[in-house]
Amino acid sequence: MASVFTRIINGEIPCYKVAEDDRFIAFLDVRPLKPGHTLVVPKKEVDYIFDLDEESLAGMMLFAQKVARAMKEVIECRRIGVAVIGLEVPHAHIHLVPITKESDLLFTNPRVASSPEEAEKLARLIGDHIRL
Repeated sequence: MASVFTRIINGEIPCYKVAEDDRFIAFLDVRPLKPGHTLVVPKKEVDYIFDLDEESLAGMMLFAQKVARAMKEVIECRRIGVAVIGLEVPHAHIHLVPITKESDLLFTNPRVASSPEEAEKLARLIGDHIRL
């Protein structure tokens, strides 16, 4: 059965897409830790990030770097935190989270809510600053 991320990639489930190329996609997390919390996902469904082949893993990190740089340009924060947990969805992915302090990256923190209009605007702003 296809993962929720594969269903997003295939257009079966909507998302707030930030960026996409032939191998990867980035979209806003539906339960963000902070506004702009973005997921970077390979289009090829592989459960565990370290089961990706070397070229895919390296490519995913370079794609994430471009997304993180764009996020930093449009979101007020000290850093873009990076987390790989991989337990909640059986599809490799990287969390990019705008942070001002270490505790901003705790996944036990309450999630923030935003309107669809706010999420759409933020996804577009980040996407407009990405240089793929």
